[in-house]
Amino acid sequence: MVLALGLVGSQAGHLLTYEARFGTAAAQLQSSGAHVYFPVVAKTGLGVGAAFVLAAFFVVALARALSGRALSRDETAPSYLPVLAGLFTLQLACYAAQESAEAALAGIPAGSVAMLLLWGSLGQLPVAAISAVALRWLLVRFEAAVSEIRSIAARTPQRRPLVPVAVVLARPAGGAVLQSRPATSPITRRGPPSLPRFSSH
Repeated sequence: MVLALGLVGSQAGHLLTYEARFGTAAAQLQSSGAHVYFPVVAKTGLGVGAAFVLAAFFVVALARALSGRALSRDETAPSYLPVLAGLFTLQLACYAAQESAEAALAGIPAGSVAMLLLWGSLGQLPVAAISAVALRWLLVRFEAAVSEIRSIAARTPQRRPLVPVAVVLARPAGGAVLQSRPATSPITRRGPPSLPRFSSH
């Protein structure tokens, strides 16, 4: 996450550096010549960074919705100065590499190292300072959210898979089996009983 934020922040710092250095002509310089790629790269980088932040916020919101309470943040946030130093170093290195590559493509000198560091620091340091604050705040909540989701998943009872059972119906030995068959014997009509006959002598 630190690497991704540093790469995205370097493009924002690059834009800020050109705004401070060239003023109103910065937009034209950054969209022509060797800098023609920059608008697309900057927009893509900012979009990816925003997607990462939104995904982290979604995880935090999901953890709070599942637990129904505020997240307990037992983890301590990393120190501000090391995070700031790491982001600033990464952003400044990206800026120097971009400027050197652009100058080589344009066939012009890249400028002295001192100038690259000066202008690069002017644009990259403010962005790194803001990014370090946001990263420390987000890391603590994101880690707490992930721990909460894992805890909820471990407490949720797992359903046993249904196992199909084959039931075999056996015919009992010697048992009578009812069958439906048509009647083969004639039907005897029943009438009133006949009276007994007495013989006369």
